[in-house]
Order: sequence, then C-alpha cells, then structure tokens
Amino acid sequence: MSNYAKVNLLELEDSIGDRAPEVEGRFGRTALGSRDIGVSHFRYAPGFRSPVAHRHREQEEVYVVVSGSGRVLLDGEPLPLQQWDTVRVAPEVVRAFESGSDGLEVIAIGGPKPEGGDGETAPAEWPG
Repeated sequence: MSNYAKVNLLELEDSIGDRAPEVEGRFGRTALGSRDIGVSHFRYAPGFRSPVAHRHREQEEVYVVVSGSGRVLLDGEPLPLQQWDTVRVAPEVVRAFESGSDGLEVIAIGGPKPEGGDGETAPAEWPG
C-alpha cells in the first residue's frame, strides 16, 4: 500500500443505485486504501426524507454539509442543517437525513471499521 492516495469522490460508482433512486452514495475507504478512515459522499434529492436510519456499534462519524440544507434526525430529534454545518455523531446514536427544497449534499467521515462492518439499520422515527 502506498503512503498516500487520491480519488475524486464524484468519480466513484454510486453504491446506492436502484435501492433508493433519490440518494447517491459514493464510498471512498476502499478506493483510498484506507485502514482507519472512511470518507463518503451522499447527495439527497430535494424533499427526500429517509424512511430508514442507522447506527453503529463502534464507529463514530462526522457529517459535513457541503451544499443544500435539510435536517438530520438524531435519536428521534431533528436538527436543522445548512451549508458547512458539521455534526459529530456517537456510534450508538440512530441517525437519518432529510433534504430541503434545494437538496442536501453531505460528506461523511468515519473512524476504523470493524471486520465485517458495524452498521445496524433502525426505523427513522420522524416527529409529527
């Protein structure tokens, strides 16, 4: 493995595909050959609200809003998001995203990923 790597996240394959046509997701960990850090790009279509949330057993994450606006649902509480907001989320917190009328584009950064992954899906329980 090289001591450095460069990738363009927008040139990576959309790994979400047909599972959620309103969402694009590109995962850079493997392409970068990273041992400890994951970086991903997500683009949510305008007005999208995730019906499914997730949490982790071990992996802490940080989300950076690079464009658009919306909300992140954290353990059932919505938090408004705007460009350049940065949110750190502890592994056990259930999280999901909702985009505003202008869509939402997010970079997700995660710590070391345990063998086989540690993500768990959960219902996205949006209030009201």
